Amino acid sequence: MYNIYLKSGLGEETYAPPFIFQGLNEATLDSAWVEAKEGMFSSVDSVLSKTKIDPCKDIDVVIVTCGSFSPSPSLCSLLVNHYKMGPAVKTYNLSGMGCGSGILAIDMAAHILRGSSGQNVRNALVVITENISLNWYYGEDRSMLVTNCIFRVGCAAAIVTNDPARRGEAKFQLIHSLRTHHGTDDSAYKAAFQEEDDKGITGVSLTKDLIRVAGHNLRGHIKTLAPRVLPLSQIIQYMKSIALNALTQGESKPMVPDFTTAFDHICIHTGGKAVIEQVGKVLKFDESITEPARMTLHRFGNTSSSLVFYELAYFEAKRRLRKVIEFGCLPLGLDLRLGVWFGRH
Repeated sequence: MYNIYLKSGLGEETYAPPFIFQGLNEATLDSAWVEAKEGMFSSVDSVLSKTKIDPCKDIDVVIVTCGSFSPSPSLCSLLVNHYKMGPAVKTYNLSGMGCGSGILAIDMAAHILRGSSGQNVRNALVVITENISLNWYYGEDRSMLVTNCIFRVGCAAAIVTNDPARRGEAKFQLIHSLRTHHGTDDSAYKAAFQEEDDKGITGVSLTKDLIRVAGHNLRGHIKTLAPRVLPLSQIIQYMKSIALNALTQGESKPMVPDFTTAFDHICIHTGGKAVIEQVGKVLKFDESITEPARMTLHRFGNTSSSLVFYELAYFEAKRRLRKVIEFGCLPLGLDLRLGVWFGRH
């Protein structure tokens, strides 16, 4: 584990669940509940304080995503009970969706609010977390030990609203969203897989094929994304390179579009040092583009589904955001205010 950790890109100040420091041989269900409550309550308290929203009266929708911990009662029910929300609140509990589920939850909130026009549904609380306690691997399979080395405690919360009166207060406006799914590819499906090792110990296996699969599927996503966001000059150059590739029978490679011409800020998945390097290589990003991902990974580790929001907080902390800004990969016509919680263990 130590050898894997040295190559991970994580620093010395990341956060882990309390049970690791308590000398316990194995985490319990109580350990997982403690981890969930500390992260969720802190992040929700933060965003409610910033937005001055009353959870009893003003929250219409609650969406919680936690890929690796799905208890009964649900994490949504935990929030409803803790904050004494009204009986009309609609709750959605997402699980098993991995590191991308934070953005997917925001996308879901946007679709719900857009589809609820005229029904007086204004505010959606989105809570994005993961849970390490019950997913700590105690065996010796190297591919499963990787998760112990890179995943760390993290949680974020956001209010998504379609209330025109709050437009001027919102931190971000959601413009577009695009999702591509490669689950039909067996390599992609099994790249991160929960299973038992040969001794019957459960863990999540991160295969060596993960980096290759990520690069391949990123190229597929870009083919869909590029025509929608790139300026005309970039599209023309790209089409010329495609034509030249066909004429030379593959000797001339298609150009990689310059996505910095379309976006002011780019958040790269902080899955690990190798993931960041692969994305930078595929898209030909210089170190200034990959810096937020590398620094977020170093300080907080891979916080899984909440990691994009930690990167947004990094942009804010470095004062890189202007008052009016567009993010190209999020839904149309909605405002978002963001409260991010950082672990305190």
